[in-house]
Amino acid sequence: MESIGVSVTWKHHFVYLTLIYAVVYLVHTNLVLDNRPVRLKKWPHLPLRFRHDGTFKILQVADMHFGTGLLTRCRDVLPTQFHHCSDLNTTQFLKTMIQLEKPDFIAFTGDNIFGPSTADAAESLLRAFRPVMESGLPWAAVLGNHDQESTMTREELMSFISLMDYSVSQINPPSKGPNNANGGMISDIDGFGNYNLSVYGAPGSHLANSSILHLFFLDSGDRETVQGFRTYGWIKESQLHWLRSVSKGLQGQNQKVNYLAEALPEALSPALVFFHIPIPEVRQLYYQKIVGQFREAVACSSVNSGVLQTLFSMKDVKAVFIGHDHTNDFCGNLEGIWFCYGGGFGYHGYGRAGLPRRARVILAELRKGDKAWMGVKRIKTWKRLDDENLSKIDEQVLWELQPSR
Repeated sequence: MESIGVSVTWKHHFVYLTLIYAVVYLVHTNLVLDNRPVRLKKWPHLPLRFRHDGTFKILQVADMHFGTGLLTRCRDVLPTQFHHCSDLNTTQFLKTMIQLEKPDFIAFTGDNIFGPSTADAAESLLRAFRPVMESGLPWAAVLGNHDQESTMTREELMSFISLMDYSVSQINPPSKGPNNANGGMISDIDGFGNYNLSVYGAPGSHLANSSILHLFFLDSGDRETVQGFRTYGWIKESQLHWLRSVSKGLQGQNQKVNYLAEALPEALSPALVFFHIPIPEVRQLYYQKIVGQFREAVACSSVNSGVLQTLFSMKDVKAVFIGHDHTNDFCGNLEGIWFCYGGGFGYHGYGRAGLPRRARVILAELRKGDKAWMGVKRIKTWKRLDDENLSKIDEQVLWELQPSR
């Protein structure tokens, strides 16, 4: 009997050791790829905040339309440029803009990749965003109408983007409820890539721990069918409901910020909004004074979901930054809110031969108090062209805090 017990015990030990070895082997093979250990996501220095000099600069990149890299040819360039022009021109332009403008944050406003030109959406995303990841700057993105036309759904794209180095993008807003079944995210909101970010005051100021500039990102969709007709996507009521709710909550914190910033009691901390497809009202700007050029028809949804009314009612939104129509690069005012195109950035996206690709820069400036920086005083914008001089054009003030009377 004793020999039998010893035999059984030995077998148990053998099975146990085999199981441990199998677990170690599986963990090792799943965590090591090509002898390279899995690398965790790199995070930027957070929170986003104004510099010591009282400024916060955003680079808007609209419509990169990235394909696969060297083998993806340029569209609508001069014949002398075509043979040596590829996605790498887009990459170089992004690197140049980062080095030249030295932004604090980069906002990509959709059609980051051109789905039909790649068989591997993840690889294209990695190549498209590589310059910003190498820079170590915080960045965020929303989707356009072409990003999902490859191997990943819109949810998968935003999930992947949110996991990339230095990205502060989110799949959707976090849920405040403890029992949310959708991975901690709000489940009753349309689209993917709806979220908000806060920019805090300058270091050492009374507002260093206060959010004084709000950034909202929205998914404007891709294509939909309405009454049998195809049209572009639009921002849905569930998204606008979330936007109103978040804005109201942030404004509830505004009294404390105003007290510390010595601002007007009624002065709300300004907000900026980023999405891809323009709203229908942007077409009205053809008949109004604008800064920049209205070169093509506004390609928007046939559905007007009330975005402008919502933004106007919030009272804190000063400007909206969009893409989609590559050759439009103007800013125009609707109901006191500026709507600004980024202008086509990417060389694989359509454009116009002889018209340089371009990027938009947004600069927020703080008011100087007696001893420290206060709240936001002014928001300006301009564009940079990818020409031989990297020309700076169309500088304008979008919003300025009005002094008390």
